[in-house]
This record gives sequence, structure tokens and C-alpha cells, in this order.
Amino acid sequence: MGTIAVIDTETTWKDEVMSIGIVTTDDKDFLPAEKRYYVLTPFKNHGGMYSNVLYADEIVPDIEGSRQSVMNDLINFLVSRNISDIFAYNAVFDFHHLPELRGFFWYDIMKLAAYRQFNKKIPVSADTYSTGRLKRGYGVEEIYRMLSGNRYYREIHNALTDAADELDIMRMLGIEIGRYTAAKIT
Repeated sequence: MGTIAVIDTETTWKDEVMSIGIVTTDDKDFLPAEKRYYVLTPFKNHGGMYSNVLYADEIVPDIEGSRQSVMNDLINFLVSRNISDIFAYNAVFDFHHLPELRGFFWYDIMKLAAYRQFNKKIPVSADTYSTGRLKRGYGVEEIYRMLSGNRYYREIHNALTDAADELDIMRMLGIEIGRYTAAKIT
């Protein structure tokens, strides 16, 4: 795959995308390379559960503008870096909210992180289905805590910091990129 992207979105109360965070990485080391952060207007003013963290940790958007200008820049950013593969935690959510990116290949990090076969940190005592999938407790916070050992970890719900955390999950899982074909969104 080469260079890949991890993406996250945050939405308004009316389910409109108000911010997008993206982190690129090499498909071998999963260390952050480049980051882009977008805040969409006028949606940022419509309110949402996480509106208060749009500018968390003094994060400055690369672009704050209309959906069209943001998506044009985002697509150009991905294409200019030869990125064709996008990863996200619970990727179906982001995939449906970003139809402009349907020309890319999408993979769901959660589809591997929630399974005992792929996540060796799932405790033996965890309640799983016969398939090895956790029955509960497989959100970003729970999986990040499980993998990192940091029981105090909290997801900020800023699209950029969340995308970076999702990349951390991929790195901590230590699964070679080819195994993610099992998590492809079709």
C-alpha cells in the first residue's frame, strides 16, 4: 500500500460533518508523517456534542471553509501523496459521511481491534462471541486503554487528535497492513 491515511470526523447535532482530521503514515511503521485538520463552515456553528473541542490544544485548522473547498483540498492532498487507502475506527460512519471519498479504498480498524485473533491484549476473561469478537467494550477508548495499558486514556473527540489515536491503535496492534483486507469496506 505504501502511504496510507487515517481519518476521523466529528458531526453536528443534525449529523453534518463539522470537522475532519487526517494523519498519514507509512504502512510499515505506523508513525505519523503528515497531519491535516479541517473545520467546515457553517456547520461548525450548528452545535454538536463535541463542538467545544474543535480547537482543543490550540489546534489550528489547515483550512476552515465550505465543504466543497475542504473536500477539494483533502482529495488533492491524498492524491498528491499517492494515497489510495483510508483507515478509520468504525469506518462505516466516516465512509457514509464523506461520499466524496468513495473513490478510495476504506478499511475499518475496529474490525480487527475487536477480535481476539488480531488483538492479543483482549483478556481471556473478556466476554466474546464464538467468532472471537468482543461483545462489548470495543470502542476507541476501551481498545486504546487495553493496548496501551493506560487506564486513564480519554478520547478528546477532536477529529485530528482522534485520527492520531486511531493510528496509535494500528501501531499498538502490530498487524501487518495486508491483514486489513479482512476489514475492507465494500
